[in-house]
Amino acid sequence: MDLRRLEIFCKIADLKSFSKAAEAVLLSQPTVSEHIQSLEEAFGVKLFDRLGREVVLTKGGEVLYSYAQKLLGLYQEAQQAINQFQGRMRGRLTIGGSTIPGTYILPQALGKFKEEYPEIQIILKISDSQEVVQDVLEGRLELGVVGAKWEDGKLDYRDFVKDVLILVVPPKHPWVKKRSISARQLLEEPFIMREKGSGTRKIMEQALAKRGINSRSLQVVAEMGSTEAVIQGIKTGVGVSIVSKRAVEEELRGSLLKEIPIQGIIFQRDFYIVVNKTRTTSPLCQALNDFLLECLKTSL
Repeated sequence: MDLRRLEIFCKIADLKSFSKAAEAVLLSQPTVSEHIQSLEEAFGVKLFDRLGREVVLTKGGEVLYSYAQKLLGLYQEAQQAINQFQGRMRGRLTIGGSTIPGTYILPQALGKFKEEYPEIQIILKISDSQEVVQDVLEGRLELGVVGAKWEDGKLDYRDFVKDVLILVVPPKHPWVKKRSISARQLLEEPFIMREKGSGTRKIMEQALAKRGINSRSLQVVAEMGSTEAVIQGIKTGVGVSIVSKRAVEEELRGSLLKEIPIQGIIFQRDFYIVVNKTRTTSPLCQALNDFLLECLKTSL
């Protein structure tokens, strides 16, 4: 069995698209389709169904996907074991980061890691915390860095670095003249919310709930899928919001945005390194995990 075909098959299953998979594996879409047709002929079963614009695994496809993941994982482990035997660490590692660590922390960390391990290629997927956790749980990622926990017995979370969320408003907002506002005053202003699955949103909702405020009571005028989009929305007067201080340091220094303290609330959180403890950790993943925990925790 050609492992390349299994890799293409798994990529289609993960991305739910022949065209996106073709782009990811650097092949034409007709070539990708030919590989899947060859697999279907070899196993005598249809592997995908089309639902609207997406393709999904059939029951037979789900069975093959489970075994294909194991085979590809074993192949990668064999490659890495040979590399270690030969005294070098090389290969490709796919990890995930939620918006803040993926944008503002991991690129710097991976740059330093690359200096120590120049032959390791890191592929960083950025999405919300919940999606990263789900990808780690299902084996699409070996390691993730997220801003909130979604508990599951198969997952292991390790504290990484700390973060603070702050309320920010445009520089001409009336609240700028105040030293602070009450939590209840948040209900009076148009508010920009992050999407469901965002670690920032989860931590914010938990902190407000402790003050007796349900996030559903906020005047949500927009729900946005990234911190950068939220920041632009604040700048253009769409509303106010609560974001990571790391994401707005330049705007605060340049007075493009203003931080407003909220009485009795400090939005503190940890970022976590998450792995699936039921899966064998590859040497590449272990090297990165150790590097993040031991070398970077005090400097980021």
